[in-house]
Amino acid sequence: MKTIHTVFFKEITENFRDRRTLLTALLMGPLFGPILFAFVINLSVKQSLSNESEALDLPVIGQEHAPNLIAFLQSSNINIMDGPATRAAAIEAVTNGEHDVIIVIPDTFAQDLAALIPATVEVITDQANTQAERESRRARRALQAYNQELAALRLTIRGVSPQVMRPLNIDEVDVSTPSGRSAILLGMLSYFFIFALLTGGMNLAIDATAGERERGSLEPLLCLPVKRDHLIFGKIFAACLFMAISLSLSLTCFYFTLKFMPLVELGMTPNFGPLVVLTAFLLLVPFALVGASLMTMVASFTKSFKEAQTWVSVVLLAPTLPILLVSILMVRPTTALMFIPSLSQHLLLVGLIRNEPVNILHVVVSVGGTLLIGALLTWICARLYRREGLLG
Repeated sequence: MKTIHTVFFKEITENFRDRRTLLTALLMGPLFGPILFAFVINLSVKQSLSNESEALDLPVIGQEHAPNLIAFLQSSNINIMDGPATRAAAIEAVTNGEHDVIIVIPDTFAQDLAALIPATVEVITDQANTQAERESRRARRALQAYNQELAALRLTIRGVSPQVMRPLNIDEVDVSTPSGRSAILLGMLSYFFIFALLTGGMNLAIDATAGERERGSLEPLLCLPVKRDHLIFGKIFAACLFMAISLSLSLTCFYFTLKFMPLVELGMTPNFGPLVVLTAFLLLVPFALVGASLMTMVASFTKSFKEAQTWVSVVLLAPTLPILLVSILMVRPTTALMFIPSLSQHLLLVGLIRNEPVNILHVVVSVGGTLLIGALLTWICARLYRREGLLG
């Protein structure tokens, strides 16, 4: 145990001396995720809210053919503008990006309405353009509202109640909570947390084998009169410490970042207070042993530090694949899934964000299973350290 203790503090001291690498590991990983997440969400939310509240500038061709429709659109927070001269010019203008959406009212519009024939109104847009699709959707909603109002007026004139057109009165009951709705956006936080955790100790894990081999210090290190198992244990535990530090920084950054995100305007309340942050840390930190031992094991088969970085980058992506899969399939947490590292942490974290009751059995299985797999990988690393082929 004394050897493990000595190697542990030696690795920590040496890692603190390499300030550039330390700052990259403990700042880039924990800060990159919160900054990127906050920027994307704030931009999307503000753009969505501003688009709905601001008046829509809508070019219309053939305004003189439908004065009542134009008046209705103007009352729906839409600014009517003069459109291109012809329909072909309108298509070209939308294709070139000069306009996002253009309405074309044919000269037969009034006659068709008078003859009780469905009158055609063309909405020219580019659905491959996200911004154009949003404005097109607003224009179509306004046209649909006018369509329903006109249909109701025709029925009323003929002495028929407009209610006959609505045989069903659909009353949707939303059982979700503001915290539950916030999980739609915040459910991917576990990806950033695991990524920050792994990057925090990646360089130290690589240095345990590939780095020592490249510097020529691996052979003298293995010739010391100490157990090789203790050497690798000390290095792995040191990597785990820096992973835990990186995770805590990432959680703290997200805690403060979420305070500046306009989720309340979307009817969402993020359940990410200090207690949730602490609980998330305790649930996620066991994965550090899996990450550190797996990276050390992968690095042991490489010849140089750069080669090890290339292969270890794959390890950074591997834990995120189950998270992406269950996010698409909307998998519910089960006891069997709690045995899968990274996936179990993701499911438990989503439950915390939704403010759901904590399943103690799931927590025990997740933490115990992750530590067990981490211990197994650490044992494999110790076995690899006994090989003479490790010297290259």
